Amino acid sequence: MAREIILVVEDEEDIRELLRFHLVRDGYSVTTAASGEEALRAVARKAPNLVLLDLMLPGVSGLDVCRALKGEPRTRGISVVMVTARGEESDVVAGLELGADDYIVKPFSLKVLVSRVRAVLRRRQTVPTDESAPLRVHGIEINPGRHEVRVAGKPVEMTFSELRILHTLARQPGWVLTREQIVDAVRGADYAVTDRAVDVQIVGIRKKLGARADCIETVRGVGYRFRERE
Repeated sequence: MAREIILVVEDEEDIRELLRFHLVRDGYSVTTAASGEEALRAVARKAPNLVLLDLMLPGVSGLDVCRALKGEPRTRGISVVMVTARGEESDVVAGLELGADDYIVKPFSLKVLVSRVRAVLRRRQTVPTDESAPLRVHGIEINPGRHEVRVAGKPVEMTFSELRILHTLARQPGWVLTREQIVDAVRGADYAVTDRAVDVQIVGIRKKLGARADCIETVRGVGYRFRERE
C-alpha cells in the first residue's frame, strides 16, 4: 500500500526538518518547500494528500497558497492543515473560510500535530456509510462521497467543511444543533474552534445556497437547524 504524501511548507529550515523527521517516522512520505511559490510548483509536479502549511511565508503567503489550491478542481480535494504563530480569531476564521481542514498555532506539541494530521487524513478516507449517502431535501442535493452539492439542479462549489456542515444539518431537519455539536460532527471533539468561526461557515453556506438560504435557520442563543418543512 502506497504511503500517504505530505507536503510541509515552512520557511524556517529547523522547523521544516523537524516536522519532516517526525512525519516520516510516523509512516508518511514527506516532501518540503520553503516558500509559497515552491509549494505550488511541488503540488503541480505531484499532488500530495495533505499540505502542512505555514502562513507567514516569503513571497506568496500561506493564505494565498491555500486559496490557489482550493480554487482549482484538480487540487481542491487536498487536505490543508495551517501551522502558524498567528492565532487570533480573525486568522482562524480566514483559514476556515478558504477551506482549511485544521489550524494549529505555534508553539505546538509535535505529538499533537502528528495526531491532528492523522485525524484529518482519516476523516477524508473513512466517512461512515450513513454519512456518505447522497441526500435530497428541499431542492438541495448533497453527495458527500463525490463532494457535490446541487441547488435546484445546478452545481454549487463548497469547501469540505461547508459541505459537511450542510449535510450534518440536512440529515436532521427540525433538530437544533449547537455550535459545539456542529464542530464535533464535522471535525471531531478535540478540535478547538470559536463560535465566530462556525457562524462564518454558516454565512458562507447560506450565500452559496442562494434562494434556498432560508433552509438553515438560526435559533437565537442555541445554534442552527435545517428547516423541517418546505
